[in-house]
Amino acid sequence: MAMNSMYQQLMQLPLFQGVGTEKITALVEKLPFHFLKYRNGEQIFAAGDPCTHIKFIVSGQVRLETPFPNLRITMHQTIHNPHVLAAECLFGRETVYPYTAVSHGACGILQLLKSDYIKMVTTDKVFLFNILNYLSSGSQRSVQLPLAVKDGSVAERLAMYVDALSISGATDIGFRYKQKDLCTLLGTQRTTLVSTLDKLRDLDILDYDSNGLTILDFQGLLNLNDD
Repeated sequence: MAMNSMYQQLMQLPLFQGVGTEKITALVEKLPFHFLKYRNGEQIFAAGDPCTHIKFIVSGQVRLETPFPNLRITMHQTIHNPHVLAAECLFGRETVYPYTAVSHGACGILQLLKSDYIKMVTTDKVFLFNILNYLSSGSQRSVQLPLAVKDGSVAERLAMYVDALSISGATDIGFRYKQKDLCTLLGTQRTTLVSTLDKLRDLDILDYDSNGLTILDFQGLLNLNDD
């Protein structure tokens, strides 16, 4: 990737917004950023790996797979450049990745060691405010989501999980599961689950089979809470 193109990608990221090209250029030249290329299907990191670097998608797409502890359920989604990967995992008590990231087609990742990213944040208040806003937005969202479920219907519970775990701009959102475990997650019986999924399929909100489901209309699923 040409350097000018890479800088343009970085400037579109929330963590770099409001920072001029000259400032970004100086930082990339001063700090040990590493540009890594991945082929289709290559793993970038696995769920449970320690988060020691901040990573940016500067080209291509990355598929994320989030496992549910103690359940045979995995949520998948695809995110596109430009994007930051799990910046919230750099700090806090649990600094490990919650999902596995795999290259979806060829992709390019720009990464910086955590200690060097902290140096970058301390050089300019814009960087500091950007990361604080990023972390605060995620924290506020996690509090608001459970409160959005009114009567606890199966469809609304599914919508809550999708909204809570999906990343802004993600595509190809869906789940692979054992149906018994999905019933456990949503707190329902198999007949009620199947009836709900049938209704959502009739509304063209999702498609499903016995092993998985794919969200076809993300906003339509979230709008169920407004009905």
